[in-house]
Amino acid sequence: RAGMAGAALSRVPAVQIDGHGVFKYVLLRVRGDGAPHKDIVRGHGWAEYHADLFERTAEELARHGLSCECLGGGRLAHRPEERKIHVYGYSVGFGRADHAVTTEKLKAEYPDYEITWADEGY
Repeated sequence: RAGMAGAALSRVPAVQIDGHGVFKYVLLRVRGDGAPHKDIVRGHGWAEYHADLFERTAEELARHGLSCECLGGGRLAHRPEERKIHVYGYSVGFGRADHAVTTEKLKAEYPDYEITWADEGY
């Protein structure tokens, strides 16, 4: 079981965000039975609330036998023409995500971007 959960976990992309714009994001901790956890970032403009991102991702993960918890949220300002992403803000429902963790995840996905974060702003 742990082997299957680990394989499913390894296929979960660490980052899935919209290609441009300002939108809400959540930092999620994904787990499988007996497998180690993995933190992932999800951010999309279609989400009116942080909970929308969490619920849709939780449903997708559940189909692969994985569960997740929300570690917090915030906003992303993605400016691909400038190769910049700024991480800031918080989620009223889930609290502020650890933007430093989110920034590291984004840097791994966008190595040629300038990625900054701040605890200020909403």
